[in-house]
Amino acid sequence: MSHGQIRGARLLGPPEQSTRRLRVRIQLLLTVLLVITNLIGAAIVLVLRLWVLPGGSPNDAYALSLAIATPVYVGVAVLVGATVGTIACVRPLRWALQDRQPTEKERRTALRLSIRLTAIQVVLWGAAVVVFTVLSTVLQPAAALSAGLSVAIAGTVVCTIAYLISEYAFRPIAARALTDGPLENVHGTGLLRRMVVFWILGTAVPVGGIVASCIAAMTWQPMTVERLGLVVLCLTAVILVFGLLVTVLDGRAVVGPVTALREGVDRVRDGDYDIDVPVDDSTELGLLQAGFNQMADGLRERERIRDLFGRHVGRDVAASATEDVALGGGASTVTTLMVDLVGSTTYAARREPAEVVEVLNRFFAVIVEEVDAQDGLVNKFMGDAVLAVFGAPTVLEDHAGAGLRAARSIIDRLTREVPEIRAGIGVSTGDVVAGNVGHESRFEYTVIGDAVNAAARLTELAKDVPGGVLATWRTVEEALGDEWREWQQEGEPTLRGREEPTPVGRLTDPPGAAATAPSQAATADQPAST
Repeated sequence: MSHGQIRGARLLGPPEQSTRRLRVRIQLLLTVLLVITNLIGAAIVLVLRLWVLPGGSPNDAYALSLAIATPVYVGVAVLVGATVGTIACVRPLRWALQDRQPTEKERRTALRLSIRLTAIQVVLWGAAVVVFTVLSTVLQPAAALSAGLSVAIAGTVVCTIAYLISEYAFRPIAARALTDGPLENVHGTGLLRRMVVFWILGTAVPVGGIVASCIAAMTWQPMTVERLGLVVLCLTAVILVFGLLVTVLDGRAVVGPVTALREGVDRVRDGDYDIDVPVDDSTELGLLQAGFNQMADGLRERERIRDLFGRHVGRDVAASATEDVALGGGASTVTTLMVDLVGSTTYAARREPAEVVEVLNRFFAVIVEEVDAQDGLVNKFMGDAVLAVFGAPTVLEDHAGAGLRAARSIIDRLTREVPEIRAGIGVSTGDVVAGNVGHESRFEYTVIGDAVNAAARLTELAKDVPGGVLATWRTVEEALGDEWREWQQEGEPTLRGREEPTPVGRLTDPPGAAATAPSQAATADQPAST
């Protein structure tokens, strides 16, 4: 998958391994575990028949026949089972060996492989029931029923365990078959029904052996209390051990996917949406796994859109837009900062477009970084000009100081990092209306008011001032701390659109220029009032 995956069984290797390597791992795992399981089952059959279940004490010929027939049959069964099982599994998995997407039929067949292997086990153990029942009928007729019962009990438990082992081993194949999502009604059973079936096979059937032994003891095959107690104890031990094993294996089949989902939820909670869990179950768990992946896809898409939205309108605006998207706005006192290039038209006419764009990107990068550093908002890119706002939509206690500090940092960095161009910066504090302007189907966040207009006018005047920065003196006065020490008064021009003069200030020590003599306003303990 293209995203980070959770969970890989250690015995089955990592999810990214080659198909051929995975096939070898699965075949070795199945062969070893199934052979061991069947050998244990055969040993249980011998113990139950020779020393536990009723049917009379076995004579020497019968005991010798069982001792010879059991390993011979087990060897033949293992050989036949391995051969038939390999053929039954390899052919349906050609799509995996060819590294192509499976068809719908191939997907369903791949998900039934554990049932196929279990069916082979059932046939072999069913044949064993017939063989050993017939053998007992010939050599010791009284033991025929107990022989068939012991093989049936062991075979039921072994086949149940074989199914769970096969299902575990084929999970990587199931994950590849379910890449496009889970299939409905593949096994015809859900989680609840499957757990009930496993309880019947792993617990109820062996308990049935105890019941049958008790019935035999009370009817046609009387036995002593000690003998009956031995039968009950041995069958109880089989139930406890193999019942626990079936429960553990069945539980792992549920806990594994749930653990992967829990890890996925933890990573999503920590903000990591680049995650998928393998869909390797065809029950309700598979639907849950697929649902988690769909949720993660949706969160990734939402985060991508939020990131793009934040880049277009600013992080704070994007965050506020998720809470309130109504048109209109409210009055607030903010500080606005406008930056405009000097002679941009002439500069663009004398250079290649690619070079102009590269310089503009470096120019804008400096502005965005410094405005963000002061918790401001870059509100608009207007050709070769930028409008930034401090105090909206996020309220800043020292918005005036933030705007002034940003102006000083921007002009200092532009002088050093983008020396091929010059810019004028205007800073103004005042009342504006901040909010969404436009139509319900298409609007943008903006600020409108005299402070914006004043910053634009100051930008033009600043282009002819040493340092290239002008700020209204109100902004300097409202800045907290010692920011006022960096500024000195620069007259009272009448800005276009205003009838009254506006006191302004410039940098006391502008970058790239000789320090000017500080004015009375700059050397006083407090900035001069206007």
